[in-house]
Amino acid sequence: MDFGWLKHMLPRGLYGRAALILILPIVTLQIVVSGQILQRYFRDVAAQMTGALVLDLALVRDQIEAGGPAEATAAALQIAIEPVPEGLAEDRRLFYDLTGLEAVRTMRAALPGVIAIDLITDDRRPVVVLASEAGPIALSMSRQRMSASNPHQLLVLMVFFGLFMTWVAYLFLRNQLRPIRRLAAASEAFGKGQVVPYSPSGAIEVRSAGRAFLDMRGRIEAMIEQRTLMLSGVSHDLRTPLTRMKLGLSMMEEGPDVDALSRDVAEMEALLATFLDFARGEALDDPLPSDPVALASQLVADARRGGGRVTLVAPDRAETVLLRPQAVRRCLSNLVSNALRYGTVARVTVVLSERAIRFTVEDDGPGIPPDRRAEALKPFARLDAARNQDKGTGVGLGLAIARDIAQRHGGSLALRDSDDLGGLRVDLVLPR
Repeated sequence: MDFGWLKHMLPRGLYGRAALILILPIVTLQIVVSGQILQRYFRDVAAQMTGALVLDLALVRDQIEAGGPAEATAAALQIAIEPVPEGLAEDRRLFYDLTGLEAVRTMRAALPGVIAIDLITDDRRPVVVLASEAGPIALSMSRQRMSASNPHQLLVLMVFFGLFMTWVAYLFLRNQLRPIRRLAAASEAFGKGQVVPYSPSGAIEVRSAGRAFLDMRGRIEAMIEQRTLMLSGVSHDLRTPLTRMKLGLSMMEEGPDVDALSRDVAEMEALLATFLDFARGEALDDPLPSDPVALASQLVADARRGGGRVTLVAPDRAETVLLRPQAVRRCLSNLVSNALRYGTVARVTVVLSERAIRFTVEDDGPGIPPDRRAEALKPFARLDAARNQDKGTGVGLGLAIARDIAQRHGGSLALRDSDDLGGLRVDLVLPR
């Protein structure tokens, strides 16, 4: 049997599921115990008490029919003979009077000639109308002789204390779940490039997970710092001999060899700049209120001034969201540069939703085969056959830088085919 539909009905959060685990047994226990008490205790007790009362009522009716001392007999049995109420032709009881229902059923089954039973007019002294040879007679007695008094009090107490204990357990549950939520918030913030203060607290297992998270965060930060320092140091140290080479070439006479060497030196400078961008990918700027449409418009305008054929598709409204503008601009700049490098036309699309921002960059180039897209996102990957490396040189860091920036924002970078332009489509999705 497939119970997949049940998963969609359950709460998705830990807090909701823990509350469900807490409340469901209490509610189930209340229902089961209440049902058993009503069925096996109140019903049976009401049936036994009503059965005993039936004998007394039958005796009083027999005394009235025989002309004997009916009033004395009724008084001895604590039964009152009353005038027959007008208009009482059927049983009357409250809908929630469950013991009354059992009493009426038992009395009608054991006592012939019952015309009506009134349990509403005076809930403390019910009235039973019986048929006799002398005509209808009305007998009243204490309700305590028919069934247990105030049976609903037990149910009220069960519900009250059930709710009270649920509230107490809720307080304890909230205190136990708060450290877990703090740990989840710190982990989510670190995934977005933010380091928030966090100290382990709560149960032993939660404290252990918190300390493990702090150790992991420290190792990751140390690794990122070492990688950044290494790449920055290598790139910086290589600039000195490149500067000497440029100075030496500028003092030489112009010629084909000197021009070729100058192009090589310029290409090496561009590669070093790319290395520095990759090293700075982990050092993101601070989040600022920014307009994604304005950011994309400025980027497209800069690309057009450089001679690129780039179009922009974006909503007309201006909307401010919290972004790292420099990092997002660097990411989109790499994507647009790649699109113009491997294609002739590029298009940038901005989509704003309630929970995310999506930047889409498409081109009309050769694209990347689906089986090599994961490789294309790795640093220093060069897909010569797929992306026409003869149109320029590179070190394969453009998509890697864009992916790192997306992940540091807590977002994602996806590659697919462009349905409109026929080339590569890159979707940069950032949470809001």
